[in-house]
Amino acid sequence: MSDVLLVSGVALAATALVMAATALLACRLGRVAVVDVAWGLGFVLVAATSTIVGFLVDGSATGADAARRWLALGLVGVWGLRLAWHIRRRAVGHGEDPRYEKVLGGPLPEVGLGVAVRKVFLVQGFALWFISWPVQVGAVREVWSWPVVAAGVALWLLGMVFETVGDAQLASYKADPDRGPVMERGLWRYTRHPNYFGDACVWWGLWLAGALSLGWIPGLATVFAPIAMTYFIRNVTGAKLLEKTMSQRAGWDEYAARVPLFVPRPPRR
Repeated sequence: MSDVLLVSGVALAATALVMAATALLACRLGRVAVVDVAWGLGFVLVAATSTIVGFLVDGSATGADAARRWLALGLVGVWGLRLAWHIRRRAVGHGEDPRYEKVLGGPLPEVGLGVAVRKVFLVQGFALWFISWPVQVGAVREVWSWPVVAAGVALWLLGMVFETVGDAQLASYKADPDRGPVMERGLWRYTRHPNYFGDACVWWGLWLAGALSLGWIPGLATVFAPIAMTYFIRNVTGAKLLEKTMSQRAGWDEYAARVPLFVPRPPRR
């Protein structure tokens, strides 16, 4: 248990470092939305530090078990770096995200850095550390079931397909001058938010490969992480929040009646 606490403490310090640096950058740019880029990068840093510390405190991990730890780091790295790149590319040329202005009660230069730290950076930093627990635990425990690792990788891959393909299809739709008022192409015919659904699948896959594959106790002790991630991206900060704006478009009610909010299925007639 002490090794898990050590890794968790180092991960918390890494999270604090990322959020502190992001807060300073946000203050210089006058935009809190830069934290969205730091979100993916923060998970990569936490996974990297957890893996390194895990090997330092448990030097006996060799062969296949060591490969599983590097695999987990690679899965987080691919997901986090792609997400940070995508959000950074999408944000170029845009100002503050209106959602953050609403949370802060005004633009960052007006409300001050202290308000932003309290309402945004501390909250997102804690969420990052909290959700990454399966990765932290997986850095210091041996594998119990390799089929569960394989299932986790398969679910992670499914999530990455939905996330990357969904983002690419949305970008193509936005670039089409003849697009309709509602995006319903490709994966968007089966779920109104394929990118958010993919995000949830990625973290359930990481939980399988990083925690449940170590045994029932590590799995049950960390299952709150993918549950929290799914709940927030579906109900709080992601899908439902975005739909408050999207629902004002022409044709949205018909689209929403045919296509499910989150989990994909064939559209209703």
